[in-house]
Formats: sequence, C-alpha cells, structure tokens
Amino acid sequence: MAADSGSFPDPNLLFLFGLGAVLLRGAGCTVNDLWDRNLDRQVERTRLRPIACGAVSVPQGISFLVSQLLLGLCILVQLNQFSQILGASSLLLVGSYPLMKRITFWPQAFLGLTINWGALLGFSAVKGFCDWSIVLPLYISGACWSIFYDTIYAHQDIRDDTQVGVKSTARLFADRTLPIVSAFGVAQLGLLSWSGFNAGLNWPFYMGVAAAAAHMAWQVGTVDLRNGKDCMDKFVSNKWVGAIIFSGIVAAKLSAGEGM
Repeated sequence: MAADSGSFPDPNLLFLFGLGAVLLRGAGCTVNDLWDRNLDRQVERTRLRPIACGAVSVPQGISFLVSQLLLGLCILVQLNQFSQILGASSLLLVGSYPLMKRITFWPQAFLGLTINWGALLGFSAVKGFCDWSIVLPLYISGACWSIFYDTIYAHQDIRDDTQVGVKSTARLFADRTLPIVSAFGVAQLGLLSWSGFNAGLNWPFYMGVAAAAAHMAWQVGTVDLRNGKDCMDKFVSNKWVGAIIFSGIVAAKLSAGEGM
C-alpha cells in the first residue's frame, strides 16, 4: 500500500518483514505454548507439543523465546524511529494474547489485533508515519480475516475446549459459525477495498479482492466443521487468499506507474 506508483515493494523491506513475521508469530507461539502447557496436555491435538509433553522444559522454552525476541530486535532497529516505537508496542499484545482464551469468547479477535500489527508497521517503515485513512481500515480488515479463518481452525478443538474451559469464537458461534464468519469475510473485503480506495489503487487491486472473495466463499461453502482435518485444510488455504491480495496490490502499483 505504501510503495510508490510504478514501483515494486522494496525487496529489503520485504525480506525484513517476511523474516520478522516468522519471528513474531514464532514468539507468539512460544508464549502461547508456555502459558498453555497444562491446558495443551488435555487437548488431543496439542498434547504432544514440545513443552506440553515435556520434551522441552519451561526454562528452555523461555530461552528460545528470548532468542526469538532478540532476533526480532535486530530487525526492528533497522527501521525508522517511529516504526521502532510502533513495533515495540506490539509486544504487549503478543505477551497477553494467550490469556484471552481464559477470559473471553473472543480470543480470535485479540489474535487478529496482534498478528495484523504489521499493517501499521509496514506502512510506517516506508513512509515514516501512518496514514490512518489507509492503515486503519487495512488493520481492522486483517483482524476480521483472522476471526474468519481462526474460527474455522478452532472448530478442530471445540469438544476438548468445552471440557477444559477454553473459550473461542467457535464455541460462541457454534451452529451459527458459517453465517457469522461469512459476515466477517464481507467486512474484511469491504474494509480492504476502502483502504485500497484511499490509497488510490486501481483495477488490478479490485480484481484481487474479487478473487479473494471467491476463495473465501469456497471455504465457507465446502468446509465441514465436524471434520478436524478439513478445518485445518481450510485454515491453511488462507495462505492463497493472502497471496492473491498481495499480488493484486503489487499489480495495481505497477500498472499505475505505466499509466503515468
């Protein structure tokens, strides 16, 4: 969104943010596994996670987390000062996310706010500030998308989660899951389109949005929420939704330059 018209996104920033995304999500997973080690032992799908099953000790897990955060810091210090402050502020979300499933049926919403922080950080890394008319709808769009795919994902564990008291939107929505996640999908695509409009993106972007909408409609239309493997497959397939949207943004930027 922040790249200049006619220009491909900065390869250096793409590399840094790709690596940073792996480290941030990895750190989030480590924090989650540390907080949830006792709960994970009671859930069939997660009982063999390294910390839960004892293959990795808690001190070893903490040491690994520190190494992830230090590597993330090495990336963060290469960005401008505004982005450094913005990036560091995300740690509060990363650290507290695992607690949300204990206190609210909306942990997927909190997850969305956490892992989509990059929508703010990516723009500021390029421009040195946030244009809120672009990044705020983009950020909320990403959070809606997270609710969409992570609710489907959470249906894998709905029986065990109910028994051990873990809260989720899958439990909250229950039999109404498909219409509700469809509404979040519509909200995601609408907010994404709004962000693209404010950023001045042209027709290839909207073609990408339409293709993403078709993929998400396919997910809702074919998912079997009682089949854990199918829920996981649909969850993983969202990598293609992200790839489609990214390709549409890049194509819009490049084609705008051709028309100048």
